[in-house]
Amino acid sequence: MDISRKEIMPLVALTSVKTDKFKTGCLGVTFCLQLDRKDASKNALLPKVLMRGCLSHPDMESMSAAMDELYGAKILPVVRSKGEVQCVGLLADFADDAYVPGNEKILERVISLVGEILLCPATKAGLLNSDYVASEREKHADQIRSIISDKQKYATMRLKELMCSGEAFAVDSLGKAEDTLGITPASLTEHYRRLLESARIEIFYCGSADAKRVEAALADAFSALPRSGKETCPVGTDIRTETGPVRYFTESLDVGQGKLALGFRLGKVMLEPDIAAILVFNAIYGGSVTSKLFLNVREKLSLCYYAGSRIERHKGVMFVASGIDIEKYDEALAEILRQLELCRQGDIEEEEFLNAKKSVVNELRSMMDSQRQLEDFYLGQAVELLDYSPEMLAALSSEVTVEQAVAVAKSVRLDSVYFLMNNERSA
Repeated sequence: MDISRKEIMPLVALTSVKTDKFKTGCLGVTFCLQLDRKDASKNALLPKVLMRGCLSHPDMESMSAAMDELYGAKILPVVRSKGEVQCVGLLADFADDAYVPGNEKILERVISLVGEILLCPATKAGLLNSDYVASEREKHADQIRSIISDKQKYATMRLKELMCSGEAFAVDSLGKAEDTLGITPASLTEHYRRLLESARIEIFYCGSADAKRVEAALADAFSALPRSGKETCPVGTDIRTETGPVRYFTESLDVGQGKLALGFRLGKVMLEPDIAAILVFNAIYGGSVTSKLFLNVREKLSLCYYAGSRIERHKGVMFVASGIDIEKYDEALAEILRQLELCRQGDIEEEEFLNAKKSVVNELRSMMDSQRQLEDFYLGQAVELLDYSPEMLAALSSEVTVEQAVAVAKSVRLDSVYFLMNNERSA
């Protein structure tokens, strides 16, 4: 793979991955914005409204026909976050030119359509189409409200909100339903125009085309982008390494099993983070099927129905999620913390250490087989201004020592415990 990165216009950067490995091309255009409740819902709603229609294809039927003409290309709105940076935009998958009959050039046509969707949306009276705004506004609010139906996801979201109250990280990338319902065509149009002028834009391409060809197509498709040259929407993440007394939160809903979620700060290792060591530690503790949480808390002791940890490395926090019988709260919590203490003490068998490293290396290398995973990985790299590849990180992970993983474990501190239980019972 030939990987390059270049600023192709003010506050617009292109990361290009040239490879013949795939039969498809992938193009992502992402606005990077500071997470903030005031704007989070508008940011998340915008790409969904833009996908409803543009100047040449003013409705969904016409838009679908245009993608069919591009040999079944797919363009989707995408909303996510990296640390305290909200990332919204469009992601396109399309046939690579080498696999199109007659060697037809599809890349330029796809980029042109993406550019038109972003820069020339369907409008009414100079504003974003009011019917499209109203329709997508309701669907987006419903999507946010539906999170409560997935109790595991809901518990982690609530833990994040409570643990990081007062921090931008507490804001969900989708925003709030009540804020969404207050969005009008006028307010969304004004916000959209401001983003076009000054928001940082990250573009990712993966396929067989040379970076220069991609850049030329983007320059043509985005020639009308009104760049002010000044970043009035700077982005960044506040990483906190200190914790106070552990906080405990309990909520009640109609649930069949308790949801126990723990939030940790990674601590001082985030001052000069060794990402490879952090990933390996997480795999040892709870981030793999050979981890201490999975094999001991779940399999051996049967204290929970599931248990696992995941790292939010862009923010420097770790979450543990588990499903338990409500009466096992104390025992499950104690054992989850005991397994972390074993990591701190270096009580790690050689086989579980090697399995953890293998899990991390395999996961990173598997990214090389997925254009969407590569797009997501390099977006995270761009947000943090890092320049290593998945392969490079895999190589670093394979060299991590037990001592390095233990050092991460010793730095981790419990911040908050959240328990979602049945509203007819108590812990």
